[in-house]
Amino acid sequence: MRMSTLAACAAFSLISLPAFSADLKGSVMVDGSSTVFPITEAIAEEFNKEQSGVRVTIGVSGTGGGFKKFCGGETDISNASREIKKEETESCASKGVKYVKLPVAYDGITVVVNPKNSWAKDITVAELKKIWEPESKVMTWKQVRASWPDKALKLYGPGTDSGTFDYFTEAVNGKSHVSRADFTKSEDDNVLVTGVSGDEGAMGYFGFAYYQENKGKLKALHVDNGKGAVEPTLETIKTMKYAPLSRPVFIYVSVEAAKKKPEVREFVKYYMENAADLVKDVGYIPMPAKEYQAGWSAFQAQTGAQVGAR
Repeated sequence: MRMSTLAACAAFSLISLPAFSADLKGSVMVDGSSTVFPITEAIAEEFNKEQSGVRVTIGVSGTGGGFKKFCGGETDISNASREIKKEETESCASKGVKYVKLPVAYDGITVVVNPKNSWAKDITVAELKKIWEPESKVMTWKQVRASWPDKALKLYGPGTDSGTFDYFTEAVNGKSHVSRADFTKSEDDNVLVTGVSGDEGAMGYFGFAYYQENKGKLKALHVDNGKGAVEPTLETIKTMKYAPLSRPVFIYVSVEAAKKKPEVREFVKYYMENAADLVKDVGYIPMPAKEYQAGWSAFQAQTGAQVGAR
């Protein structure tokens, strides 16, 4: 899998794929979600083999940070692990930035603990809320469930610009962006993996692919939303049985960039044609084929894209 590239480049927070001579020239600027990063990176690497004259640069500012750049006209495409918010839509509109939303995969936010944690195998949504709600006083595992040990609970989670943070807080606490503040935060999920894997009393959450990539270092908790504890797997996420933490993830494409830059049009076409296979390569769950077809049709309708035109 391709997650190691993000770890290696975390200090720079972007990947620039090398440009060589090819028929198509130019650049595609992408930023946003660390969750969607591995998918777009995989697409870009394969695209670059066919269109080596195009430089695809992928930043990792989190979904919210990505939308700030996107609505400011700094990027062509925004990776997003949630839908765009009303205030972000208004920001884009105020600056004349129109966009096409394209779902690209399913993800399941995975609640993880250290593999040496022998007491916790499952957790209820109510218990997650007790831990993560604002002003929570929970500091030990025993305060969560009486049968668990009186051991310090160290928390790790995405930064506040992350779409995963937004989605998790809404699903668990009932309102997006509402959470206790005393936890170790990072937009780089590999930092969270390192934190949880190095502390027996730790708990964290992030996208399913990062758990898949680090199974030997982590243990995933089964989540019970009142209908029995469900393990996060490719199947339970695809069927949305892993509730309420299963979700679609997206890319948002600038209409202006698509109209002006043939390299953006070609990249989006390649994305929609190859996502189903490459999504699986990086540990996510592909959408049904008809969803990618519908996305491509919507993109063409909204941008008037004629792929192959220069």
